[in-house]
Amino acid sequence: MGSLLIYGAYGYTGRLVVREAIRRGITPVVAGRNEKKVTRQADGLGLDGKAFDLKSPDLRSHVERFDAVLNCAGPFVDTVDPIVEACLETGTDYLDVTGEVPVFERLRQRDGDARTAGITLLPGVGFDVVPTDCLAAFLREQLPSSDRLTLGIKAEGLPSRGTARTLLELAGDGGVVRRNGRLVNVPAAFRSREIDFGHGPEHAVTIPLGDVVTAAWNTDLESVEVYAAMHPLAARALSAADSLAGLLAIPPIETAAKRLIDIAIDGPGERRRSEDRIVVWGEVVDESAADGGRRASARLETPNVYDLTAETAAAAAERVLEGRNRTDRERIPPGFQTPAAAFGPDFVLEFDGVDRELLEGFDEGSEPDRSSGDTEP
Repeated sequence: MGSLLIYGAYGYTGRLVVREAIRRGITPVVAGRNEKKVTRQADGLGLDGKAFDLKSPDLRSHVERFDAVLNCAGPFVDTVDPIVEACLETGTDYLDVTGEVPVFERLRQRDGDARTAGITLLPGVGFDVVPTDCLAAFLREQLPSSDRLTLGIKAEGLPSRGTARTLLELAGDGGVVRRNGRLVNVPAAFRSREIDFGHGPEHAVTIPLGDVVTAAWNTDLESVEVYAAMHPLAARALSAADSLAGLLAIPPIETAAKRLIDIAIDGPGERRRSEDRIVVWGEVVDESAADGGRRASARLETPNVYDLTAETAAAAAERVLEGRNRTDRERIPPGFQTPAAAFGPDFVLEFDGVDRELLEGFDEGSEPDRSSGDTEP
């Protein structure tokens, strides 16, 4: 198997990813900008460690001896560009666990550069966007004529420190949807609807997740919206977040907010993660159909966001590394990829605790598809 560098390895998500990579037989090199934290982690796990800042003029030299880099350091809008540039220069495959729309769009625009360099750009190999990307691809298969995708997520639990800092960074940016093939900026929580996540209709509002880029790339669907289950009062608070943008842009206030996050937040403990369940709902619609709109819908239930991220990220890195030893036909193609485009819509079902149910769109008289990651494929 090839060599893997995990950057941001000592963060909350990074630690989980490193642990899962080791469990899979990968011996990663852990890295980050804080030398003490890198050394402590590397020594504790018996791994090699590398401490360097992404602004380092010799960043290329830190990357070039690796076959792949898995970036776990957010906010990814700040870390993606220097690492990807180094990967393009050195022929190193790039993966990350982002869910940020601007990052997906930037990397989509580097598709040609990656093809020329012969490398794979594979962002979003964590909870964002593996379950939603796989569900979108699955639904597209059920209704190939569909032209509109709607996704919904119901999640509970505390965020990690890195996720909280990313949310702070993006506060006030509003939302993003895809309409007729174009990304459109919209106000935060600009639209609401009722979604049945398995126990009756629940209030949900639009949120800016990377599927507005990845689902369109993976399925060619022209219109994509993503919703999150949210109490109406919380939704109104989210829609008011735009007014905080100017306040949080003041350096002393932004710095104080980040320090508070660093002090108060690490991430959910193992017991809490083991208890959390996430539900992803999706629907595709063919609005041009003569009957006024054919549709297919499905639900996907997964373990906690961070546990699933650790598994999917490590598994994706493993496949990318293994692909380097295979024929060109078996390798993951170079260029920009999404998880489902690279590994297929059933990739998410490989992991324990993942269940998928087709709710609408199967042939009349047949049973709904119920697939599970708890059984052998």
